[in-house]
Amino acid sequence: MNATKLRRTLKSGGHVFGCMLSQMASTRFESVLAGSTLDYAIVDSEHGSRDRAEIQALCGMLRHADITPIVRVPIPKSEWVAMALDAGTAGVLVPYCETVAEVQAVVATVKWHPLKGEYLRRAVEDNVLPSPETRKYLTNRRKESFVIIGIESEPAYKNLDAILDVGGIDGVFIGPNDMSTSLGVPDDYSNKKYLNVVADIIKRCTARKIPVMVHQQTIETSSKAIELGARFVLHSTDGRMLQRIIQNEMNALRKAAGAAVKATKDTAGTV
Repeated sequence: MNATKLRRTLKSGGHVFGCMLSQMASTRFESVLAGSTLDYAIVDSEHGSRDRAEIQALCGMLRHADITPIVRVPIPKSEWVAMALDAGTAGVLVPYCETVAEVQAVVATVKWHPLKGEYLRRAVEDNVLPSPETRKYLTNRRKESFVIIGIESEPAYKNLDAILDVGGIDGVFIGPNDMSTSLGVPDDYSNKKYLNVVADIIKRCTARKIPVMVHQQTIETSSKAIELGARFVLHSTDGRMLQRIIQNEMNALRKAAGAAVKATKDTAGTV
């Protein structure tokens, strides 16, 4: 699914489905991803060790596989957002935002890059661009680009309305580990305090027609996020899903081998 169709699906109230790429580095995975039914994938450069060349290669691979590329940048700084856009991403996930100033800067960069410095400040604070021609040019140049803001702490949650008032936000990301830790219930995703916060964020974002993604790791917890109203479905990581598949299939083969050995022994015992 390309970025235009993905945004149109979300805007119409539909669901899109993706995962985090935390381990994948080789573009030889394209054939695997092309048959995966992923609508989008997030290239993780917050917790993953990725340089700009690798991010560019992965974004190109995802586009070729008809999967919308999104890059999670390391920190909420406009410079990192600009580098992700230059690498060819369609969307940018900006983690752990807490202040209006942070959100203003990164949203403006997604919308108005390559404006920088004083001109970007004017675009952020006053919605003033150098000329009507510049506005038209940049609107067309960045028509595909979108930004997802990470609400991952209790301070961010308490500041949610002010953050959403910035405008121009295309999605909100909840990081369960960071959020639950901030709430004092680390990794307890069945805790009512955590679930109530997630549900409230989704409710308030939905009222503004902003889709929410909750990065859970299991079918049970991801299904719960969908039940709460998450439509920008982000499930697990490449590494964790591959590990589960290997474990399940190898354990199934070990079980089959054990049954075969037992059958052989039983047969030998009856001779």
